[in-house]
Amino acid sequence: MRLSLVLFFAALQLSAQPKQAKRDYNAPFPPHKVIGNVYYVGTEQLATFLITTPQGHILINSDFEATVPAIRASVEKLGFKFTDIKIILGSHAHGDHMEGDALVKELSGARVMAMEQDVPWLRKMTPGNKPHPIDKVLKDGEQVSLGGTTLTAHLTAGHTPGCTTWTTKVESYNVLIVCSVGFNAGYVLVNNKDYPSIADDYVRSFKLLRTLPVDVFLGAHGDFYGLQAKYAKLQEGGANPFIDPAGFKAYVDSKEKAFSAELAAQKAKQ
Repeated sequence: MRLSLVLFFAALQLSAQPKQAKRDYNAPFPPHKVIGNVYYVGTEQLATFLITTPQGHILINSDFEATVPAIRASVEKLGFKFTDIKIILGSHAHGDHMEGDALVKELSGARVMAMEQDVPWLRKMTPGNKPHPIDKVLKDGEQVSLGGTTLTAHLTAGHTPGCTTWTTKVESYNVLIVCSVGFNAGYVLVNNKDYPSIADDYVRSFKLLRTLPVDVFLGAHGDFYGLQAKYAKLQEGGANPFIDPAGFKAYVDSKEKAFSAELAAQKAKQ
């Protein structure tokens, strides 16, 4: 099956999951300060980050539309106003990361920004037949600034054509929120007519990620960076466990090894 159809039906399947499955995705996780003005407001499985500023806030990943109430509750539990969200960003155009954009915009009036290569996929996300809002199309390397905080969008394509890794500087630390350099079952890496550059994009993304300075390692899913274990350590006090450059290197090494093995296997079948 072509990659475009795989991704479309994967997103459709995630959007149409039964309510019990969505409750599992939306199982609450304690909201918490990661470092500086970066806060975690996601669920056990879906990572969402709130970047606070004096001029309003930036939300990264709205997740499923059904996740939005949990995100809102976490934002408010931390003492911030959901209506103060001014910008909505995302990691990539899969339903479990950006389906909720329209609802967050409706509740807050925030502007939705997305990497240009993912726009066609986002247009297909229409929960409740609501058009997917896109107020600004971003390009690789473009910066998004608000209230003294600047985030940079890095195109780390492969998982989706517009997969976006975000970086920012907080308290002299380099913070990185990796999109994903994993691949789902059914991804066609060789002779893909709908995404001819997919393998080259993955290779470019691995190379780029290794050049980015990283102190604080975060990601689109908590398990990318060991959220639960690190949160437990955070409660114990001491050094900030989210400062983990070695963990980021290990993540990239692991994903690149898996990609190389899958690419070789698919080439061998040609």
